[in-house]
Amino acid sequence: MEANANHFLGEEPVGRLMRKYSIPCIISLLVGALYNIVDQIFIANATYLGSYGNAANTVVFPLTVIALAIAVMIGDGCCAFVSLSLGMKEPERAKKSVGNSILMVIVSSLILSLLYLLFSNQIIAMFGGTVNAETFKHSKEYFFYITLGIPFYMFGQALNPIIRADGSPRFAMASTLAGAVFNIIFDPIFIFIFKWGMMGAAVATVAGQVVTMILAVWYILHMKLVKPEKEDFRPDMAICRRTLVLGMTSFLSQISLVAAMAAINNMIRKYGALDPVFGQEQYAQIPMAVVGIVMKFFQIVISIVVGMAAGCIPVVGFNMGAGKKGRVKELFTRLLISEATVGAIALIIVEVFPHYLINIFGAANESIYYTEFAIRAFRIYLCMMVFACVNKACFIFLQAMGKALESTILSMVREIVFGVGFALLLPGFFGLDGVLYSMPLSDILTFVIAAVLIMKTYKELNEEADPEPAHNS
Repeated sequence: MEANANHFLGEEPVGRLMRKYSIPCIISLLVGALYNIVDQIFIANATYLGSYGNAANTVVFPLTVIALAIAVMIGDGCCAFVSLSLGMKEPERAKKSVGNSILMVIVSSLILSLLYLLFSNQIIAMFGGTVNAETFKHSKEYFFYITLGIPFYMFGQALNPIIRADGSPRFAMASTLAGAVFNIIFDPIFIFIFKWGMMGAAVATVAGQVVTMILAVWYILHMKLVKPEKEDFRPDMAICRRTLVLGMTSFLSQISLVAAMAAINNMIRKYGALDPVFGQEQYAQIPMAVVGIVMKFFQIVISIVVGMAAGCIPVVGFNMGAGKKGRVKELFTRLLISEATVGAIALIIVEVFPHYLINIFGAANESIYYTEFAIRAFRIYLCMMVFACVNKACFIFLQAMGKALESTILSMVREIVFGVGFALLLPGFFGLDGVLYSMPLSDILTFVIAAVLIMKTYKELNEEADPEPAHNS
């Protein structure tokens, strides 16, 4: 491997590099998001599952995010480590990071699956699955089969950013797309034709994850820039520690989302029981099903946002390692403008067209209470999408620059202090609507902090910028 094999990251126009790396990453994440969203759409439109199945999907979703959090911590950390190492012309360290990352994801996925199987009832209850008996039954069935696929899921997700760091963003996109297509084809077959219910949705999902994993394994055996050898798979605690530190923001942004979802689901269960409508047994699952749907739409938007930012990680890491601060500044500006634009478009959709969004998720088969609560949830919960998108871009970009501490603190404040805190506090004053108010309030306050860090970052890049002219392509 030539140490300067990816020198183009420091020479090609920034705009071109951003498109080259971000677009495949966006598509990869969107396709990954489709796994759970497609399940929920088909479940919602199956009359024998409906909102009960949707609520079960909402209960299990955070548990898949825990697996994703560990996978992206390893994968994104390795991606940043590899990019920084190649920028500093240290290819041997890059190879060791890849080998150790593969080892870490295999071990962690097996441990997590075992824990899920041993404590399934307690975990489901912890995430609100006991809202009623029917929801618990569907949750347990879905959770069991999804757990069997955790090792395949985590391996594919962790290898995706590593493949991008090796200079193959299109292959990373294609491997995820292949698995999602498989899931989309078999979901309706298993749910509507075979009538396998929640098991059918889960089996289709796991089968798609296996396809993605197989393609990732093939790529590892044919890497281009970073070709790990047998000795690179020997545990190196210093390499593992640095890889995990660089990926910690990705982990916290996901795992803290789990904490927020646990708080939200339990507040929905608690205050829904006090609501004159949703306190009735036949309607008890509706708020949880609806909030899950709103989160899925948010996941689509965030997949675009994170894809833009994560796609820039190899470019940022290389240029930081090479001391090209002017290019980093230009990329940061382009990224912030793009993220704010995505947030503005999403905001228009949720405020103007919530009826169409909820109809996709089986509103025609549900009561009027389902539709009314869903419209209110979309409009309140996601009303600060622009700030949410800019905040997320800030988290990831700081991480890519090697500013793990600032990125980690900002992510923790948003998701734990604000996200969990307001989810627990506001329902006491506003009932179920308090759950909905928790997100926009969290995003407003986080943006205030993010704005300070953004200005600080610009100041540092201005002081250290190299004299080369900015590219406009």
